[in-house]
Amino acid sequence: MANQNRNQNQNKSQNQNPNANRNPNPEEDFDLRETSPSLGGGRVSGNDRAGTAFDLVEEMDYLYVRVVKAKEVPAKDGNGSPSPFVEVKLGGFKSVTKHFSNVPHPEWNQVFSILTGRIQVPLIEISVKDKDRSGDDLVGMLLVDIADVPKRVPPDSPLAPQWYRLENAKGERVTGELMLAVWLGTQADEAFPEAWQLDASAISGDGVTTIKSKVYLSPRLWYLRVNVIEAQELQLCDKNRQQPEIFVKACIGSMMLRTKISQSRNICPLWNEDLMFAVAEPFEEQLVVSVEAKIGPNKDESLGKCMIPLQGVEKRLNFRPPVGRWYNLDKHTVSGDGKSNVTKLNSRVHLRITLDGGYHVLDELTHYSSDLRPTAKQLWKPPIGVLELGILNAKNLSPMKTKDGQGMTDAYCVAKYGPKWIRTRTILNSFNPMWNEQYTWEVFDPCTVITIGVFDNCHLQGQNGGVNDSRIGKVRIRLSTLQTDRVYTHLYPLIVLSPCGMKKMGEIQLAVRFSCCSLFDLLQMYAQPMLPNLHYLHPLTCHQIDSLRYQATQIVSMRLSRAEPPLRKEVVEYMLDVGSNMWSIRRSKANHYRIAGILSGFIAFCKWFEQVCTWKNPFITILVHILFLTLVCFPWMILSTIFLYIFLIGTWNYRGRPRHPPYMDIRLSQADTAHNDELDEEFDTFPTSQKNNDVVKMRYDRLRVVASRVQTVAGDLATQGERFYNLLSWRDPRATALFLIFCLIASIVLYVTPPKAVVIIIGFYAMRHPRFRDQLPCYPISFLRRLPARTDSLL
Repeated sequence: MANQNRNQNQNKSQNQNPNANRNPNPEEDFDLRETSPSLGGGRVSGNDRAGTAFDLVEEMDYLYVRVVKAKEVPAKDGNGSPSPFVEVKLGGFKSVTKHFSNVPHPEWNQVFSILTGRIQVPLIEISVKDKDRSGDDLVGMLLVDIADVPKRVPPDSPLAPQWYRLENAKGERVTGELMLAVWLGTQADEAFPEAWQLDASAISGDGVTTIKSKVYLSPRLWYLRVNVIEAQELQLCDKNRQQPEIFVKACIGSMMLRTKISQSRNICPLWNEDLMFAVAEPFEEQLVVSVEAKIGPNKDESLGKCMIPLQGVEKRLNFRPPVGRWYNLDKHTVSGDGKSNVTKLNSRVHLRITLDGGYHVLDELTHYSSDLRPTAKQLWKPPIGVLELGILNAKNLSPMKTKDGQGMTDAYCVAKYGPKWIRTRTILNSFNPMWNEQYTWEVFDPCTVITIGVFDNCHLQGQNGGVNDSRIGKVRIRLSTLQTDRVYTHLYPLIVLSPCGMKKMGEIQLAVRFSCCSLFDLLQMYAQPMLPNLHYLHPLTCHQIDSLRYQATQIVSMRLSRAEPPLRKEVVEYMLDVGSNMWSIRRSKANHYRIAGILSGFIAFCKWFEQVCTWKNPFITILVHILFLTLVCFPWMILSTIFLYIFLIGTWNYRGRPRHPPYMDIRLSQADTAHNDELDEEFDTFPTSQKNNDVVKMRYDRLRVVASRVQTVAGDLATQGERFYNLLSWRDPRATALFLIFCLIASIVLYVTPPKAVVIIIGFYAMRHPRFRDQLPCYPISFLRRLPARTDSLL
């Protein structure tokens, strides 16, 4: 008991001063730290693996109380039927079951749990009470000694509940019996996910559902392609108009797209233009296509519309030409009494409408893609591995809100990989929460990223609007940077950037393991195209990509916010990095320095060659002259020597290969040097809300749009350069090993092959006939695109 009190006092002091244990050295405060927790009941490090189902988390001992049912519960004064409920009390913690009205034999089957470290009393008090009684509503009670509670270790069968007789407060036998089971277990118990926490009794109403852990699945997204071809026999209200400006507008829900104005200014206009939407199964909205004519500034006239259900639209797995259909247009009007009238017209519109499932939708060409499969299940391939994530705990979290004048944080984690989202339970009022929850995902591509975010729950009292869950920080881990079957346990810094500057919100401890089913299948993925084939055979434009990704994120956030408990919009947008493509000085500086870092090697070579030319070191200069004469006299050794040199450099760099997964780098992100005015501009809304002059506002917004494109191009250039650099850095050990083996083989082949034959083969291959060209990327390009870059470490 003394040790428990001492631990509670220590936790209390940590809650009151969350910065007490922080590292005062700013050079080390934001660094990644390797840890050695006791996972699965034993120490796990390196390639060691425990044998339990929860081998990536620490065991947490819980006391479970399952209240099953009661019988012969007496009513008030012996008349009528009771309205019983059960109260479970353990010291200062208590919780109650739901109550039944006028039911003498109720069945609850509810489970209550509490960490054994929070138990301060030796007895559990379980009371049956009647809600209809006034004053002393006690029907009967029983006391359970915690010292006599058995311990259950899965896979043992669940403990069988027993009937217990009820007594009054004086210990006298009363009418009624209660069936329950009490046992000691861990978070591996199957009753844990649905158990009610006794220490969360202060939460009531809808807030109770928000503290439990849940798994979410994002909806399957399709591309809806509406090819607007032409219209016929349109009826204009103003028949004297000689050259009408006619366009087509398509709407799904709140999303609206329109074609350009037809170049044929008559009642039979032509467009042949694609309008693309992102839609989700099940299809809830209809496609509304309307033909309209421009009759003045900001004034359009509807010439007819048609409503098309998406359930009957063709689902296309490849890019075969769709079949066009003529759709009749109707005139929709509203009468004076508010009734809607529909008038049939002779006009019609020619459309080709398909649902394209051969594309990948949500993580479209982003740096943080977690799923690269097509939408259609028919095109899916078997998984190549398994990703396991253990969310252990967090340390030194910052207070996110105040209650009764004291800072507090109710933290929970969200992790996203592929279509599966997970949410841990909420740990109430703790700056050092312990979750110890483990989750598993199937991996279909190793060059993907898992994102883990930490948030503060601001909806514990059932608030629905006006309050957002606060961001505490997030972590991104690229799977290709992990060695297979190795457990990585690290403390990751949680960093948040705000208009006031950069702030470390705490640290989160994770355990990650990527297991490979077949090494051959894993290595074969590096030569495959990263995205589905339709992305290369019929690529989307930059404007379409931006529009479709915005639509997809809005659909996912809306669908997940309708779950119970909801995964709210602010959480989904933060996990999907919505708005990360907007221009900011800080991001532009970060990409500039990334490019400078790539060019530093070339600059260093130029300086070294200048030193050779100026005879700074005569010995080195003489060696370079000898090497130069050797290569000139024996030209067939040039390529062989280059590949051999690359192989030797890569082999030498193996000693200094990265030992830890990437993490948020504040120096790379230029977050530690950003000024307040730059951050204020970065967090400004779009369009801006700080300018009153309309002209300045228009120019400023246009500048931000153009600058965001420049920033994206600079980031792409930096990414490509970093991928070349990572060929030899062992950032992705499998890719580096494949490249070095290729270099060794190429060195040998080029040594024994006449150089003239090599030049002829390369020249004829580069000038080959288009018939012999494949529209898909070649193996080297696919391999290069799969290499990791430092984008995973950007804030």
